[in-house]
This record gives sequence, C-alpha cells and structure tokens, in this order.
Amino acid sequence: MTVVALYGTESGNSEMIAEDIADALGETVQVEDMSAFDPADLDMSALYLVICSSHGDGELPAGARPFFERLEATRPNLTELRYAMFGLGDRTYAETYSQGSEHIDRLFGELGATRVGTYGRHDASGFDDASELGIAWARAVVDEHIAATV
Repeated sequence: MTVVALYGTESGNSEMIAEDIADALGETVQVEDMSAFDPADLDMSALYLVICSSHGDGELPAGARPFFERLEATRPNLTELRYAMFGLGDRTYAETYSQGSEHIDRLFGELGATRVGTYGRHDASGFDDASELGIAWARAVVDEHIAATV
C-alpha cells in the first residue's frame, strides 16, 4: 500500500510533521508538498495523510493554496480516494482553530473522497509535541485502514 504524506504549511511545521511521520512509518511513505503537487497526480490506490496548518483567521497556509485552487478549479471525481486529515492550529482562537485543514477536508468531501480514521489535530497552545501526536495519529490511521481492507 502506498501512503502519501501531503502537507500544506506556512512556517514549516506541517512539513516537519510529514517528514517525521515518513521517518517513523518507513520507506513506504512518500512526502509531497501541496505547493508543488498537482491534483491530477492523485493516486486513487494510495492512502493520503493530509497534514495542514491554519494561517491568519483560519485560512489556508500559503503552501496549501496552489493545490486547493487547482483542485477547486478542476473538480475531479475523487470517489475512489481515501485520506486522513491532521490539522494544526491554536485552540485559543476557538472560531478558527484548525480551519485550514477543514477547507481541504470539505473540498475533498464535495468531490467524493472518503475520510478514514479520526481527524487528528494539534493545538499549538497545548503541551503535546506536534510530531509525536502526528506519528501516533498516522500509525493508528494506517493500521485501521489496513485492517479495513483485509
């Protein structure tokens, strides 16, 4: 099974988490930057671990905008796509907490993709290490996905 850690970032935190997830899960994980990833290259047989921060007032980070805009413009049929979502944000901004990832999640859903596993989140105002939380989330999602497809 191919696993792709697809990240969207403003300051590099999502990239760091994606790289740490790939290191922890092994060589089967590809890491892709949303700023350079073409939605036409989505592999319907892969599991996508989407790691995305929020910026400003719950907006997409600059690194996620190119992917999101191309996906929104082309609106491909994603009914065979399986993905899991991990959002970064700061809970002290309650109304916009982790909203960057939710923009992508909503668009994937509109296009027919299926979210698997729990929606992971990291709160920058908390004490949890973002990479440790992301790795635990990714392991659980991959294990659950494998069990469901066997």
